[in-house]
Amino acid sequence: MATPVIQNGSAPAAASPIRIFLFFHKAIRVELDALHQLAMALATNTSGEDIKNFIDKCHFLHSIYKHHCNAEDEVIFPALDIRVKNVARTYSLEHEGESVLFDQLFAFLDNDMTIEESYKRELASCTGALQTSISQHMSKEEEQVFPLLNEKFSFEEQATLVWQFFCSIPVNMMAEFLPWLSSSVSPDERQDMRKCLHRIIPDEKLLQQIIFTWMDGLKICNKRKHDEDDPRLSSSSRSPTANGCCSCESSENAEGDFLSDCNAIRSSQYCPVDNILHWHKAIEKELNDIADTARSIKLTGDFSFLSTINKRLQFIVEVCIFYSTAEEKVILPAVDAEMIQFQEHAEEESKFGKFRCLIENIESSGANSSAEFYSKLYSQSNHIMETVKNHFRKVEIQVLPLVRKHFSHERQQELLYRSLCVMPLRLIECVLPWLVGSLTQEEARCFLYNLHMAAPASDIALVTLFSGWACKGCNGGKCLSSSALDCCPAKELKETQESLGGYCCYCACSSILNESKKCGLPFKCQKTVKDGKLVSTLGSIAFHFSGTESQKACLTNQSCCVPGLGVNNNSLGMNSLAAVRSLRSLPFGPSAPSLNSSLFNWETEIRSTFSGITTRPIDNIFKFHKAIRKDLEFLDVESGKLSDCDEIFLRQFTGRFRLLWALYRAHSNAEDDIVFPALESKETLHNVSHSYTLDHKQEEELFEDISSALAELSQLHEKLDVKNVDGDLIENQSGSSSQVDRLKRDDELTTKIQGMCKSIKVTLDHHIIREEVVLWPLFDRYFSDEEQDKLVGRIIGTTGAEVLQSMLPWVTSALTQDEQNKMMDTWKHATKNTMFSEWLNEWWEGNPSASSLAPASESTHQGNVSTPQEYGAHESADKSDYKFKPGWKDIFRMNQNELESEIRKVSRDSTLDPRRKSYLIQNLMTSRWLASQQKFSQPRSDEAEDGEDVLGCSPSFRDSEKQIFGCEHYKRNCKLRAACCGKVVACRFCHDEVSDHTMDRKATTEMMCMNCQKIQPVGPVCIAPSCDGLPMAKYYCSSCKFFDDEREVYHCPSCNLCRVGKGLGVDFFHCMTCNCCLAMKIADHKCMEKGLETNCPICCDFLFTSSTAVRALPCGHYMHSACFQAYACTHYVCPICSKSMGDMSVYFEMLDALMTSEVLPEEYRNRCQDILCNECGRKGTAPFHWLYHKCGFCGSYNTRVIKVDPHPNCST
Repeated sequence: MATPVIQNGSAPAAASPIRIFLFFHKAIRVELDALHQLAMALATNTSGEDIKNFIDKCHFLHSIYKHHCNAEDEVIFPALDIRVKNVARTYSLEHEGESVLFDQLFAFLDNDMTIEESYKRELASCTGALQTSISQHMSKEEEQVFPLLNEKFSFEEQATLVWQFFCSIPVNMMAEFLPWLSSSVSPDERQDMRKCLHRIIPDEKLLQQIIFTWMDGLKICNKRKHDEDDPRLSSSSRSPTANGCCSCESSENAEGDFLSDCNAIRSSQYCPVDNILHWHKAIEKELNDIADTARSIKLTGDFSFLSTINKRLQFIVEVCIFYSTAEEKVILPAVDAEMIQFQEHAEEESKFGKFRCLIENIESSGANSSAEFYSKLYSQSNHIMETVKNHFRKVEIQVLPLVRKHFSHERQQELLYRSLCVMPLRLIECVLPWLVGSLTQEEARCFLYNLHMAAPASDIALVTLFSGWACKGCNGGKCLSSSALDCCPAKELKETQESLGGYCCYCACSSILNESKKCGLPFKCQKTVKDGKLVSTLGSIAFHFSGTESQKACLTNQSCCVPGLGVNNNSLGMNSLAAVRSLRSLPFGPSAPSLNSSLFNWETEIRSTFSGITTRPIDNIFKFHKAIRKDLEFLDVESGKLSDCDEIFLRQFTGRFRLLWALYRAHSNAEDDIVFPALESKETLHNVSHSYTLDHKQEEELFEDISSALAELSQLHEKLDVKNVDGDLIENQSGSSSQVDRLKRDDELTTKIQGMCKSIKVTLDHHIIREEVVLWPLFDRYFSDEEQDKLVGRIIGTTGAEVLQSMLPWVTSALTQDEQNKMMDTWKHATKNTMFSEWLNEWWEGNPSASSLAPASESTHQGNVSTPQEYGAHESADKSDYKFKPGWKDIFRMNQNELESEIRKVSRDSTLDPRRKSYLIQNLMTSRWLASQQKFSQPRSDEAEDGEDVLGCSPSFRDSEKQIFGCEHYKRNCKLRAACCGKVVACRFCHDEVSDHTMDRKATTEMMCMNCQKIQPVGPVCIAPSCDGLPMAKYYCSSCKFFDDEREVYHCPSCNLCRVGKGLGVDFFHCMTCNCCLAMKIADHKCMEKGLETNCPICCDFLFTSSTAVRALPCGHYMHSACFQAYACTHYVCPICSKSMGDMSVYFEMLDALMTSEVLPEEYRNRCQDILCNECGRKGTAPFHWLYHKCGFCGSYNTRVIKVDPHPNCST
């Protein structure tokens, strides 16, 4: 897949900091491909590796991708949502779906079925689905999100966002993340990535050293070893302060004596793991303060502190969740204890979420908050305190004793350090000062001592940063690091570098300590490290500060001159809890705390949206999702049977797949062309649908890939069948080798197809869920029922009859009877001005496959069944409305009084449509003559039944020289036998030209093949053996009994007629208001209800059934195109409403010039005339003229004179 180039941005694509995400995506794609290839090798038995290696790769990929997504949710998407609305939420939901895929994969890996063949195939399918889902997600980000970031954010803002991204990934993951990223790209890309990082990381040597140390993957030693006999641990080993030396060593005596205190502590019963108790006390103290504030609010009713509580609560929630994560990922696995804290962790998260929701509700209610809110606030805070305290007591009683008993001090220090590194840098920068601020000086020094003793030597810069941040929280602005370690780490690093030959490095705080008494960059160097390792490490990580840089790095009013990250108070917007929420295996429930950005509140929003919802017209479109899910499940399950299937099963599977593909394409096209543009037309919904359009493109590619693989599998089956049939006993080595290769290819193809079917199921499932979560509620919020009806009508109006005939049984088979009834009610209501119900009822009666739909119609629309055989091609008759149905003989026996009585009954029937009523009255008035004609033609029909010649039973030709069958109107290979008179004619026009009545083509039941001259039931091909299935025409419509061998024709279900064109949704659409098919290029037209159901104002032919082209006028009226051409030669106004038929501005300007140059006789110059403008419909006055009168409002000359003012002195 080609990497997209970011365009139209504020920074060049090559120089944009956002480019770093493209490197991430490439590395993830490489990892996904390797994982899927390994799974495929396991499935096809071409790999010697065991499943354990595969599981390790899965866990590594999951860890990397999870934290990548968390950082996007926390930093990138909230910032983008501020600048560009309606984009980020969908991608955050995709992260949720991908997390579910990983969970399903791990659940599947836990099964004890590793030796079964089906298990390995399903495993390959799962990894293929995972690869497809993540790859599509990243491609969409590269196509939509990254260009928006590049366009809407300056270079500096992009760099800040990427830096926030790094600072939001846990420290322990960054140490794995960056080396993996660096190894996954080419050397040139690695160099570009380093240059990009130099522009992203703040201009602080310490921060740059940390990041590039991680990126280079340096590991001096696993952890810092502690040696009691090391002379540097004694106070006597400290060097005196001298000129040019670090002034950290000149600490006050009280601080200088601390080392002996530490030695005393170490010799006593003190254990490093007891530092966990400091966390407990700090968290409890913070929660107590929040509870006290809640109590104060309850007593005073003062809500001014709510905002502060909310911020403090968000902070402590983060701390608690990361603390719980450290317990689950570090402490408990180390002691091999049961995961007894999981239940408490989930309970804490739930209560924190309820508390935050309550605060937000009170903030939104403001002064209207009731006393009940106060009580709930106080009660919730107490519940949280109780839950957290119980949790801490359980840890202190059950877990900490095990750690003290079974682990050395070094191991305990390591566990504490790893627990801290579970947090991201951004949170650690806030947590360390907060934690140290709650400790005594002795406790703080001991905490820092354990921190330094546990840190690996490769973390020299990182632990220095941690120490500096921790010292910012100590009282009095004193640095505790140097007194805790009995040496200056920066000085020792300098000495080591000098011994290795090179860097001029000195303590970062030495130039300012004399003024501020502040300590800098403490670190305990480990001199027992082997020289070879130390040399290779320091060659990459050594750095030096200048005095000027140190002063810049030193922040005002801070106790240590280490740089801050600069991300916690950034104006671009961050969402810290987004990363926290998926760190744990237990997901957030419905009552989870809402996040800062509204784009992540979908869990509770969708529940509230769908609760108590009423049925809306647009809901029936989304019911297609139910049918899609049903077929996707079929493909997923049945694709696993392809490995041992026969030709019949493969053909059925392929047919079911192609049906789903065709119907899904119609559904997605309707969304892309109608539904999504309607959403985007609302100002507040811009960009809401673009992601789903990209989904449709990617899903179409997936369908094409599956289709190609099925075609190849079908060809391979044919070859294998031929081989089995034609093969004989002489088959030797070459033949058997070819057969083995084909069988191997068959196995590979079936495994591949099974994986692709799993991929399309997962992709479409998640796509449908996101549509229902994000888009579905928008219609209820922004569209009225009338607007939704129009959307449904537009969708039906662009869907061809053939598609509907396949779609309706497919959809309704997945719905209950009640859902079927509601859907058909909605469709018929949206098409109430059309002949759609007539077409639907005809199809139900004539198509056995649609019989399941009939009960839905009969239960809700009893009697609404069309009978075109009796009432004409375009009349929607109602059996219950029209009770007079005599035959020809009955009419012939009626006297004049009886006939007039029946005509009056029809005339008085108010339930009949006016057009139908006119039609019936006209036919009744001429019925005696028609009956006589029918009686006259009956003997010839009887003769024909006896085998004698039928009138017109001979071939006719469109081109007699070339012997091409047909007539002057159509090219076809058959004639139709008219039901009215029994004549065999080439078409209905040929019949009407020689008859005194019209032919009802829909009543036709027989045809004659002009090749064999056999009369037979009407159909698309000749059934005579001599013709061997000769097609009667390229196009055949079973509803209209229409054949055409020349033009492109389609049947419109809403017109219930065949029209010339490529089809609905291609070059025509049916307007439900106008009830006519219009060209797609005039989709934005002026609607007039049933505008085409009238006569042409020029030739007076009925327009709706006309076979010639019709032109729409700007005013909404219609006439034949040929009539328009002739009429427009002498007129420019509509013959019906007198509005202009086109843009007449040039013509009116010519009249202006004419009127200016023309001089009227004296007696007419001052006269006025009252006029009515045909364009704007307003009355006014205009100067006298015999021909031209200009409207004073719109400037049109399309006016008419109402009255001539006889008085002179016209004011105008």
